[in-house]
Amino acid sequence: MEMRVIGIDLGKSVFDLVGMVQHGKVVTRKRLSRSQMMVFTAKIPHCLIGMEACCGSHFVGASLTAQGHEVGLIPAQVVRRFLKLN
Repeated sequence: MEMRVIGIDLGKSVFDLVGMVQHGKVVTRKRLSRSQMMVFTAKIPHCLIGMEACCGSHFVGASLTAQGHEVGLIPAQVVRRFLKLN
C-alpha cells in the first residue's frame, strides 16, 4: 500500500510522523529527527502532508513543498480539540 496522507507532529528536535492510505488506515508510524524526516520524505511519492501551524512549521512546510509534496497547515485552535493529554 502506498501512503497518500502524512501527519507530522513537530517538536524541537524529534518529529512524530504517521502515514496513512487514502481511506485513513495507518500504515506507518515513525519518530525521526529533522534531517531523517527530510531524507524519508524525499524518498516517498508525492502526497498530502498535514501539520500544526507554528513558527517552525512554515520552514518545514517550505522544504517539503520544494520536494513536491502538498502541505497543509492546521491552525492550533483546531488541533487543540484533538489533544488527549494536558
